[in-house]
Amino acid sequence: MATEAFEEIVGDFDFLEDWEDRYRYVIDYGRRMDALDAALKVPATKVDGCASQVWLHPQIAGGHFRFDGDSDAMIVRGLIAVLRALYNDLPVSEVVRVDAQAELARLGLDAHLSAQRSNGLRAMIARIRGVAAEAA
Repeated sequence: MATEAFEEIVGDFDFLEDWEDRYRYVIDYGRRMDALDAALKVPATKVDGCASQVWLHPQIAGGHFRFDGDSDAMIVRGLIAVLRALYNDLPVSEVVRVDAQAELARLGLDAHLSAQRSNGLRAMIARIRGVAAEAA
């Protein structure tokens, strides 16, 4: 069920030998993402449950889901970029059917994130799924 963009990340991770290389990849992936407009960094877009500050701005157009996001932590910004690759441009009805934990496990992220980062990642996924469920 993963998008082509997410499958590219999976393929890239297959070539990376160790977690440090994968960690750098995630950070670099986040650096390539456009910054979220400061006007969108408001309480309504802030995700609670994250150790760092995280904002997600979901949009639904033509029955498809997209979101932009940002964080003050580089690794979290990278995780947002990975989630965008997983979810962006899916039909809204498909978003809630994505098993994000299983897809992210393909990258080994589940075994290499701190408990706080894992909790924040789950909070971001819950926000994405919640917005999609409301729109479906």
